[in-house]
Amino acid sequence: MPILRIRHVTTYHYHRPVAFGEHRMMLRPRDDHDQKILESELEITPTPRELNWAQDRFGNHVAIASFAEPAAELRFDSSIRLDHAPGGFYAADIEDYARAYPFSYRAQDWLALKRFILPLSLAPGLKRWSDRFFRKDGSADTHALLVGMTQLIWRDFKHVARHEPGIQDALATLALGSGSCRDLAVLMIAALRGRGIAARFVSGYVHLTDEALDDENDLTGGNTHAWVQVYVPGPGWVDFDPSSGVVGNQNLVRVGVAHHPREAIPLQGTWYGSASDHLAMKVAVKVKAAAAAGA
Repeated sequence: MPILRIRHVTTYHYHRPVAFGEHRMMLRPRDDHDQKILESELEITPTPRELNWAQDRFGNHVAIASFAEPAAELRFDSSIRLDHAPGGFYAADIEDYARAYPFSYRAQDWLALKRFILPLSLAPGLKRWSDRFFRKDGSADTHALLVGMTQLIWRDFKHVARHEPGIQDALATLALGSGSCRDLAVLMIAALRGRGIAARFVSGYVHLTDEALDDENDLTGGNTHAWVQVYVPGPGWVDFDPSSGVVGNQNLVRVGVAHHPREAIPLQGTWYGSASDHLAMKVAVKVKAAAAAGA
């Protein structure tokens, strides 16, 4: 299993020293069956008066920092070593009763999954678009449905960097034919939930390439990213990345899973001063394969 080294630095710049309220961080990857934290370090400047760690209701690692002193720069530097086990998604792994859609989740699973399905509603435009993945009687091969939807979004929609805050509505993404990774994830989630298939939003990191990454101070070669997990009876939660067409967790590191994207924001907080005091925010990410496990 490869070892990934992740560094994520966010820096806020101000024209003059300002005061800071609480800042909430979701920067530490999850400890799941296919990814395990080996080392984790978080350096914050200026040093917070208090830093508390907890896990939210989805099992994500969350840190809350409180500050005492004003500053003209606020910097969060997260460094991670992670054991990552790439895995795919195969039709043979699906339990027999769920290999064909429609299927019903077992009662013991439904209680935990219903938050990622209800309410069952599908806008007419979204239904027309998603009808192509189903037969006329509404049935489908489950594996082909999930893989096909992932890859069609990747082929038919333009993946763009969108820096505006908030999430683009699924119908807006359909109308525009484009969206950010988080917008394309929201589109796929809406289409699946409307058909009774449990889907959740995932935020984290994507490992892009190891070329020209020898300089440890060069924060390139990775990115923050968003994709989808679907609960499939048998394998459980499976990763689907409609921005790249990738099925499975290849090159994907989960940090936060959530019902809605607003619950998985990497870093958010408040500051006090004039609007003109804010100068810039800079984010840099590096994801690098370090060594094979046991090497």
